[in-house]
Formats: sequence, C-alpha cells, structure tokens
Amino acid sequence: MIEVVIVAALVLWSAVVVFKKVFPQTANSVFMQLSTACAKQGWLTLAKWLKPATVLGCGGSCGCSATEDSAQKKPEVQAVKWK
Repeated sequence: MIEVVIVAALVLWSAVVVFKKVFPQTANSVFMQLSTACAKQGWLTLAKWLKPATVLGCGGSCGCSATEDSAQKKPEVQAVKWK
C-alpha cells in the first residue's frame, strides 16, 4: 500500500514538472487560479506556495536578464598546483 502511494506521488510530481515545462503560460495561469482560490479559503501558506514566480527579462526563458550587470561571467581557467 505504501509503495502505491509513493509511486503515485512521484508520477503526479513528474506530471506537474512536465506540465510546467511544456505549457509554461497555461501552467502559470492554472497555478495563479489555484493560488487565488486557496487565498479565498484562508489557506495563505498554500496560496503563497502555489503562486507562480514573476518573470524577469524578456520572459522567453532564453537566459537573458532584466539588467546587463547580472550577466554570467565564465571563470578563468587556472592551473592545478600539486604540493
């Protein structure tokens, strides 16, 4: 019985992750509606947890940021010194 619950939880979690990756705009609207419904019921912690994160930059998940300063810099390659 416990195995069934664990497998069901993993399958449900995987489905949610795939749903967020494949349909990001639809997922954001669904989770926003769920968050609003939970807030109306008084479940503020659950509403906060379900609320989608705000999008920064262009919003296309292309890696661009809202500011130029936060661009990732590649670390310099350093030689390993053995003692």
